[in-house]
Amino acid sequence: MQNIRNVAEALGDEVGKIIVGKRDSIELILASVLCGGHVLLEDLPGSGKTTLVKALSIALGCTSRRIQFTPDLLPSDVVGTSIYNRKTEDFTTVLGPVCTNILLADEINRALPRTQAALLEAMEERQVTIDGKTYPLPEPFFVMATQNPIEKESTFALPAAEMDRFFIKLSLGYPEGDEEIEMLKTIGDGTDFSKVKAVTSPEELMGLRKDIEGVYIDGKVMAYIVDIVQGTRSNHLVSAGASPRASKYLYQGGKAVAAMNGRDYVIPEDIQKLLLPVLSHRVRLSSEARIRKVSVKDVIEEIIEKVPVPPTKEQMV
Repeated sequence: MQNIRNVAEALGDEVGKIIVGKRDSIELILASVLCGGHVLLEDLPGSGKTTLVKALSIALGCTSRRIQFTPDLLPSDVVGTSIYNRKTEDFTTVLGPVCTNILLADEINRALPRTQAALLEAMEERQVTIDGKTYPLPEPFFVMATQNPIEKESTFALPAAEMDRFFIKLSLGYPEGDEEIEMLKTIGDGTDFSKVKAVTSPEELMGLRKDIEGVYIDGKVMAYIVDIVQGTRSNHLVSAGASPRASKYLYQGGKAVAAMNGRDYVIPEDIQKLLLPVLSHRVRLSSEARIRKVSVKDVIEEIIEKVPVPPTKEQMV
């Protein structure tokens, strides 16, 4: 567990050379990476989404590729295609940019639904199928997608099945005044990614994932997770609650957060850090909630308040 904690702290330090004041978001992204999950960054233009992804890929020591999603992007532009070779009189498979460790899907909601769907197999099964042949993706593999929440022209909302495949959804938000001043000092004259050094490797990340599986989670904490997730399904302001995948991600994420804090057991506070990022994009509000102008965050927080918190860490040990 100490090794995982050291990696988490070193990663935060390295990414912090470029991204100022977003340590909590960086830790949540690392928790997602350690669980093999994907991340959706929904934020305003210029808030540092793409810069964060690039800095993270360098610090993680992983290969990365970027796809700019546009309405004319085809599924074959993502996963690859077969090209006829005149010399050999045969078809040669050319794998697409999805074959990497970290895929930055920039402005993912600008692509047509059929192109968005090209990522479904890759995100869930870590493989792509081209002309009936299956090709495994490198390990680790995870998608970091971005989308603009305020621009609706020429965009296509992600289907619920794809949204559910994202481990967490985050919003970086605007920096505070002092953070923005520090940002100008750091990258005001240009972003120097050469300052960021790799603190881990794909092989080490896969090993850390195995270590996290050994983190203990008490039955009372598991019941706490399930009670909250089931609460999203019975709330009168919710038309569609969180899926069982949300429970699984909270279970896995809780272990990752505990390990990143140097513990080999999960406490309720570990789960609480993940509740909004894991649940917010999985809950669909009813028409009544929209009429009353109630937000998803308001509903989830109300559900959380109604569920009793299990024993404290002193009682859990």
